[in-house]
Amino acid sequence: MRKLGAGLAAVMAAAGLGLVAPGPASAATYCGISWGSMAKADLDWSSANVTNVRTGQQPCYDRLVIDMTGKVAGYVVQYVPVVTQDATGYSIPVLGDADLQVMVTAPSYNQYSQPTYLPAAKAELSNVSGYQTFRQVVYAGSFEGTTSIGLGVRARLPFRVFTLDGPDGGSRLVVDVAHRW
Repeated sequence: MRKLGAGLAAVMAAAGLGLVAPGPASAATYCGISWGSMAKADLDWSSANVTNVRTGQQPCYDRLVIDMTGKVAGYVVQYVPVVTQDATGYSIPVLGDADLQVMVTAPSYNQYSQPTYLPAAKAELSNVSGYQTFRQVVYAGSFEGTTSIGLGVRARLPFRVFTLDGPDGGSRLVVDVAHRW
């Protein structure tokens, strides 16, 4: 018992003197997220049309999905000082402390100028009350083959953008915004 006490005292003394080094520090990523907050873009053009905009909540991020007929090929998603309306350039106020402008190279009308997506309320495409990150989703218009969505978020947080195929020959543009850094 005396040897155990002496050994424990020696370890405690060494730790107190800094002789026992702590293990290497590691910066743990939040939920494994390694995304940044810089603009993300694919500058191709597509022949798809926007048909719907929806949102969802995940344990580590909030998700925006833009549904399209055909294959989505181009987009630009970036934080902006203010969301602007397509064609006019008018400012569109959105709730939150940071604004993401989501532009997809797919109109929300067909070749006959008939709408393929006509939101009932342009100022609230999806009810995001209770979401951790999203504050508001607004329709910013569709002009010359490009549709814009404004996404108000809690703060400038990391995000990712990707496309998914389907269903029924269509595709989806997905924007995930992390709950925190």
